[in-house]
Amino acid sequence: MYYLTSLPSYASTLEKIWYVLFRVICGFVFLFLIAPILIIIPLSFNAEPYFTFTEGMLALERSAFSTRWYEMFMSDARWMNSVKNSVVVAFFSTILATALGTTAALGLSRSLMPARTFFMSVLISPMVVPLIITAAGIYFFYSSVGLTNSLVGIILAHTALGTPFVVITVTATLIGFDHSLTRASAMLGADPRQTFFKITMPLIMPGVISGALFAFVTSFDEVVVVLFIALNPAEYTIPRQMWSGIREQISPAILAVATCLIGLSIVLMTVLELLRRRSERLRGMTPQ
Repeated sequence: MYYLTSLPSYASTLEKIWYVLFRVICGFVFLFLIAPILIIIPLSFNAEPYFTFTEGMLALERSAFSTRWYEMFMSDARWMNSVKNSVVVAFFSTILATALGTTAALGLSRSLMPARTFFMSVLISPMVVPLIITAAGIYFFYSSVGLTNSLVGIILAHTALGTPFVVITVTATLIGFDHSLTRASAMLGADPRQTFFKITMPLIMPGVISGALFAFVTSFDEVVVVLFIALNPAEYTIPRQMWSGIREQISPAILAVATCLIGLSIVLMTVLELLRRRSERLRGMTPQ
């Protein structure tokens, strides 16, 4: 009798232990993943011209911290040129990737689409094939058509790398799409163009924007392809300039740039989360 009455209490104790242990494990995993990124932020404010924690920083002395590397980043013509190139390349490659990926996803979502699995595999192949192989192929192809050492070549290459992300996110959005709405629109006299812009596009817009943000981040962070086709410093993007800075001259200005990129990534991830919640609300689901 005592065993039966004490069993629920014993089970409850085990549940509490597992509850705490599970969260401790998750905390360690999170720390393991995020610590190498977060450590860059205080290092970027180091007053010394090298990558290290000084005694003053460990003691939280005010004189050990400085914004000199951010000022150097903002005033250096090479860094500002790389920022301009990254923004231009990411902007235009995102537009192209979003247009191509959305169109492809709409076509793949049709039940009568022939060889749908094959085309989907081809479209997402840039995500599967090792990037170094893709970069080498792009280099040899661009060399034959004269697109190396040009922003146009980088834009086209990043479009190919960003399109799969748009295809996947838009396709995922279209899985829960209610096609009876488009049929109702056609029955009410709307032509395909009106149906697309007034019915389909507003409903899949969260997925389109999410895919565009992924394409933007892919372009903004990509360095391997740029290493192959951007041999002129005038065409360097931010990651390529960081690579050059690490190889030629180790400066904490690289850490300041990295911190700015971390901030940009946090903003984009926040936007993606808000879009995910909006997409779930549009589907009648409760955001998790």
